[in-house]
Amino acid sequence: MDSAAPHPVVSREDWLAARIALKNEEKRVLREVDALAKKRAALPWVKVDKLYLFDTPSGPRTLSDLFAGRSQLIVQHFMFAPEWEEGCVGCSLGADHMNGITAHLENHDVKYTLVSRAPLAKLIAFRERMGWPFDWVSAGDGDFNYDFHVSFREGEPVYYNYADRAFECVDLPGLSVFHKTADGTIYHTYSVYSRGTELASGVFQLLDMTPKGRNETGPNGDLTDWVKHHDKYDSGSSSCGCGGKTA
Repeated sequence: MDSAAPHPVVSREDWLAARIALKNEEKRVLREVDALAKKRAALPWVKVDKLYLFDTPSGPRTLSDLFAGRSQLIVQHFMFAPEWEEGCVGCSLGADHMNGITAHLENHDVKYTLVSRAPLAKLIAFRERMGWPFDWVSAGDGDFNYDFHVSFREGEPVYYNYADRAFECVDLPGLSVFHKTADGTIYHTYSVYSRGTELASGVFQLLDMTPKGRNETGPNGDLTDWVKHHDKYDSGSSSCGCGGKTA
């Protein structure tokens, strides 16, 4: 035992034996994840009959328009309420992952778009500040965010992450997936919320490889203890619009 190290220090041979044992466990979990992905893809669909309109740089557009020629659409429900001056730090961390990925998605029949309730001018200004190239549209105070259970009005029941909850914030994070058939019919195929959105955030998987892990040891016990907007690490502070947790 090395008294200077916070973990047991062993020979290379003993380390290799422990690592192989863990590798076998990792492979078992990976196979379970693969099986879960198949179940996710096999979920039943719900037809989207309502007309949703969004404010975009090209003018009003429908949900169908957001597919931009693809048959699959992933919407990041980005927390940015109309009265906020900047987007949620956790949602921004998620969006940061997409800079180099959207070209690959779009060439594999998937469109990725951010949707928020803030006015389009705020979204465009924040997108330019962050250096993000992907589409970001405003749902305004229309039904879209409320129907997909990521926006809430104070005093009204809150249903989030498939459960009734106490009111926490006017907006919360999520991802929703849609499919459009050749005849233009749109179906809602999947939505995930709360920590489930980590599926799209590689930073957590990388941190989970390190000895300190996510190291979320501050008062909130989550990413808001350490994550800032990527242009604020050298100065200033950053938080979610609700001033703390992102659920």
